[in-house]
Amino acid sequence: MQHEDADLAASARDGDLSAFNLIVDRYQSQVYNLSARILGDRTAAEDIAQETLVSAYRAIGRFRGGSLRAWLFRIASNLSYDYLRSARRRPERSLDEQMENPGLAIPSGEASPEQMAVRSELRGAIQQAIVALPMDQRATIVMVDVQGLSYEETAEATGVSIGTVKSRMSRARSSVRESLQKDRELLPDQFRRVV
Repeated sequence: MQHEDADLAASARDGDLSAFNLIVDRYQSQVYNLSARILGDRTAAEDIAQETLVSAYRAIGRFRGGSLRAWLFRIASNLSYDYLRSARRRPERSLDEQMENPGLAIPSGEASPEQMAVRSELRGAIQQAIVALPMDQRATIVMVDVQGLSYEETAEATGVSIGTVKSRMSRARSSVRESLQKDRELLPDQFRRVV
């Protein structure tokens, strides 16, 4: 897909609007999900995703290859960080409203209403643990564990070394795991170990 992305980026650089629209179609939901996870606010994430794509359109001439997805994620994460720094406050909406995001759905099969409620609480607890992370760890864990970027793509998107990505992932996963252990009753049986 990276070769195909490079062709689309080259066409978009040459002024082909339909090529850029294909880039938007391919990555807009991923950009939105990344921003939503970093911000913990779906409404702000919609704005950041739109701003990311507008910025990418304006800057496509400066894209010099590599992973297009990582380049877009770098723009989105930087804009998300800027938003968080400028807000300097936590969103005032309820955590339930903030944390709901279908991107982290746990397969349900034939779940009972009680199981569905527990899973919903678990999704909220996971998202709350992610939102509580420092911004650099939050962006890293979202890119790797939620969006599926490789460590190399994440390093490119965040502008740090692969070693730094691995270190941030280790700390982020440890913090999320520690946070979830506080709510052991939400975890599936195989994860309810005594700490």
